[in-house]
Amino acid sequence: MTSEFVPPHPRNPGDAWVFAEDGSKYWGRFGAAGLLAVDPDRGVLLQHRALWSHFGGTWGLPGGARHAGEDAVDGAIREASEEAAVDPDAVRSRFSHTLDLGIWSYVTVVADVVAPFEPHVADPESLEIRWVPIDDVSELPLHPGFGRMWPALQQDLSFHPVLLVDMANVVGSRPDGWWKDRAGAAERLGAQLHRLARLGVAADALDLPQSHWWPEVVAVLEGQANRAALDSTDRFRVVRAETDGDSRIVDEVSRLAARPGASVTVVTSDRELRARVEALGAQTRGAGWLLDLLG
Repeated sequence: MTSEFVPPHPRNPGDAWVFAEDGSKYWGRFGAAGLLAVDPDRGVLLQHRALWSHFGGTWGLPGGARHAGEDAVDGAIREASEEAAVDPDAVRSRFSHTLDLGIWSYVTVVADVVAPFEPHVADPESLEIRWVPIDDVSELPLHPGFGRMWPALQQDLSFHPVLLVDMANVVGSRPDGWWKDRAGAAERLGAQLHRLARLGVAADALDLPQSHWWPEVVAVLEGQANRAALDSTDRFRVVRAETDGDSRIVDEVSRLAARPGASVTVVTSDRELRARVEALGAQTRGAGWLLDLLG
């Protein structure tokens, strides 16, 4: 069988080849994206590619061409849903890697399985959809692109970053009238952090590999700010200190740092607190760093 990919029924304007000057070609007029779903018990979800497809017969990620204006994460999850029946609500992005060739890009989205689902072949682009134990992946005949990426992806699957915010310190660094309404000021900052948790952070901002990460964001409140109407979500956790906030932050860092693969970044400009959490293995950033990130 030839490995030439001639899609039987293009479905959207993105279903087209992009040609480089050297004659090489890449699928997806608007770029492409693939999903690496990670299940702690079953391994990673891989696709055995149909023989008629590009590099048919190899194993890789469910994925494909992005739609015009489509976010890479949305595109990766949509394609995985179409090809492997991945439930979009059952996965949560943790990090991504972007291969940018100028004329074309491919984004690998690594996502944790947060609710059980049973994948299966959902369209003609797959011979098989299978959970593969992480240590067995390299034994398969991998798609060349995925094969080049796999060693780095496998290594970085161990990282679980957390961004822990000293809310009182960050709120106090903005001259926006916070002293008149500490709970309201905490709510405004919390709304921005909720959005940050959803959009993620560039990898270099957290001194992490790959291109982009979605850390767990933890907001520690204290005093009058405990009255703030902020609720925890799957990516954003609110901690209300019953006594002083610094002690609660130290306790949180101690607990988080004990988790396998934890990479904890504490946001505070308090020098004493920074020294205490750094002694526990956390890295620190000042309030200005976070405010610049929030825009």
